[in-house]
Amino acid sequence: MAELPDEKLASELRNGVVDQLKEGGWITSAPVEAALRKVPRHLAVPEVSVEDAYSAYDAVVTQEDAEGIHTSSVSAPQIQALQMEQAGIEPGDRVLEIGANGPNAAYLAELTGPGGQVTTVDIDPAPADRARRFLTATGYTDVHVVVADGEYGVPEHAPYDAIVVTVGAWDIPPAWTDQLKEGGRLVVPLRINGLTRTYAFVKRGGLLTAVSAHVCGFVAMRGEGTHNAQEFVLPGDAGVTLRFDDGVPVDPQLLVGALDTPRVEVWSGVTVATNERIGTLQMYVATTVPGYCNMFIDPDRATGKVGPTHLNFSLVAVDGPNLAYVVVRRNEDRTSAEFGVHAFGPDAEGVAHRLADAVRTWGKEHRGGSDPRVVIHPADTPDDRIAGDRVIDKRHRRIAISWLAAS
Repeated sequence: MAELPDEKLASELRNGVVDQLKEGGWITSAPVEAALRKVPRHLAVPEVSVEDAYSAYDAVVTQEDAEGIHTSSVSAPQIQALQMEQAGIEPGDRVLEIGANGPNAAYLAELTGPGGQVTTVDIDPAPADRARRFLTATGYTDVHVVVADGEYGVPEHAPYDAIVVTVGAWDIPPAWTDQLKEGGRLVVPLRINGLTRTYAFVKRGGLLTAVSAHVCGFVAMRGEGTHNAQEFVLPGDAGVTLRFDDGVPVDPQLLVGALDTPRVEVWSGVTVATNERIGTLQMYVATTVPGYCNMFIDPDRATGKVGPTHLNFSLVAVDGPNLAYVVVRRNEDRTSAEFGVHAFGPDAEGVAHRLADAVRTWGKEHRGGSDPRVVIHPADTPDDRIAGDRVIDKRHRRIAISWLAAS
């Protein structure tokens, strides 16, 4: 347990964080700024130092399971500010937060004001109790704290002008749409083919259309909304695991022996600055390349033959008995890097060039452009009523993705 901080120091750190987030463009409105300047978030995490509580870009983990997996946290101020800006909350709004932590519900209460209503729900009684104690101690006694599975929302306080999800979701259950008003906003960290973005969706006529998206990371949703990706460990001593998040497109057994073939290298000619954001490249590959998955390598077993840029995450294309993955090589002064492809299998040359061509298409048509258009349809929507370059099917939804060329 950390010592109680000096309140003057806490106030200085809190205001410093807000100034930092304003300068970085994460806070863009006066109401969100005022909320973050007012709420004493450090009181929600007394087990860490006040400096850690007010780290702009770091979450505070408040609970782990027996395997060390994070099951609850207080999100970083940057993420909280970002989601509140996405939600566009107005005074008098009814708001549901899915995933209780305390400070975020207090921020939402500041935004809705005395004429609004905030409900926060968590499947786990421990974080819900933590949130309740914090909200009581800081005077936000009108916030409803509910222990229930967020998959089903909280119907007794619906309909909502906004639903803000603070746990990572693989799908969007019907309750979230049903309990949202027409024109309302759903802000949710949604995972598509292993890549998580916090999306702001607007409800129109039963559909959800994304109006913004930002790269993020969240504790995974539990309960009925839990989804475990399918994994396949390649035979051999390289420690390679492939993870398929939205279904396995091919029989992974076809890859047995692929790593015994010579490695082929192809370079795309697409070069980016080291500080350039490449989130759209990751999403472009994940949503347009057939057989997409992610690759992870056990660092204790890595041999170097399979040489991705990052051992814990690589963009991969699987094509029958062949696999290819994106790599980068930095220039001599390390100010830029070129994308390339490594590939294995009987047609390694072909699959390497196909993946490199996808990188080139991104560089020519989408680099510097916006995220794809994402529209969420009910699961029973027929194909002829969905417009998009790619449709990804989940349990409750069909996600239509369209890429527009950068202007």
